[in-house]
Amino acid sequence: MLIRRSSRADCKSSEITPEVVYRERRRFMAASGVLLAGSLLPDWLLAGTARYGQVPEAAAPEWFARQLQGVRWQDAPQDEALTPWSAATDYNNFYEFGPDKGDPAANAGRMSTADWTVQVDGEVARPGRYGLEELFSEQTLEERIYRLRCVEAWSMVIPWLGFPLAALLKKVEPTANARYVRFESLVDERVMPGVTSNFARIDWPYVEGLRLDEAMHPLTILAVGMYGRILPNQNGAPLRLVVPWKYGFKSIKSIVRISLVAEQPVTTWQSMAPQEYGFYANVNPQVDHPRWSQARERRLPSSLFSPNIRPTLMFNGYAEEVAGLYAGMDLHREY
Repeated sequence: MLIRRSSRADCKSSEITPEVVYRERRRFMAASGVLLAGSLLPDWLLAGTARYGQVPEAAAPEWFARQLQGVRWQDAPQDEALTPWSAATDYNNFYEFGPDKGDPAANAGRMSTADWTVQVDGEVARPGRYGLEELFSEQTLEERIYRLRCVEAWSMVIPWLGFPLAALLKKVEPTANARYVRFESLVDERVMPGVTSNFARIDWPYVEGLRLDEAMHPLTILAVGMYGRILPNQNGAPLRLVVPWKYGFKSIKSIVRISLVAEQPVTTWQSMAPQEYGFYANVNPQVDHPRWSQARERRLPSSLFSPNIRPTLMFNGYAEEVAGLYAGMDLHREY
């Protein structure tokens, strides 16, 4: 199991995606490969009696439909509830589309993900520009049900579809000089109103980075889907990083460039507010944000009258798997 040592979610039963619907939907897709480009599943399978939310499903490309037939599905966790589709797709940080949580869902539909390519360069033996179909043709899609912990102290549990980043890095053959991986997001003023808004003090494009051993860790994945569907634009379509033991801003969205580099890259939030956002951004309840505590988190869905507050877990609950990466480091200084 990828989710461990956590208490049962406090969500009301009416707010949780029924496990039987989720399981049956996955079996149906795996057996028939029905998500052909432009096709839609019946509403009862798509939405689980509308509990997946109001966001329409994007048409899936043919390569995604083919990959679905061989997905390695993960059993649903017994100790935590999946975040409802509506919360996961309507409550997002994606500042290229605006600063408010609802802006990405409202504005991201204009972005086209057709013919998407990713430039891979730097300290690699096989640099090049890769299309998504080429990136995924040799990979088996895996479902990874991970906690997502935002630095703003809210959290979700999301079933992603993707494959380990390590597989791509091995494909492009890092040189002996490669010590870090730098990621860059799409920036397109034509469809991204946040880029030219008053919030545009960000020096676009959005940049993130990992140490090479973090990038090669088995838990680190490149995701192209969630909840058995193609990844929605507001969640980082068509390709996003997912690093479950780090705060969510490390999981960069809509990736267009991956560079292997010798020096630690300067990341977006680190450059804007280094006293608040460090390069590592590991989930750590013992190191508070300067303006709020990180000791507890609000698991969505949550409300004033139905709060869902729980203790924050070290490394977001993945300490057994990743703590060794930081042996000997001062995690208060290297935050």
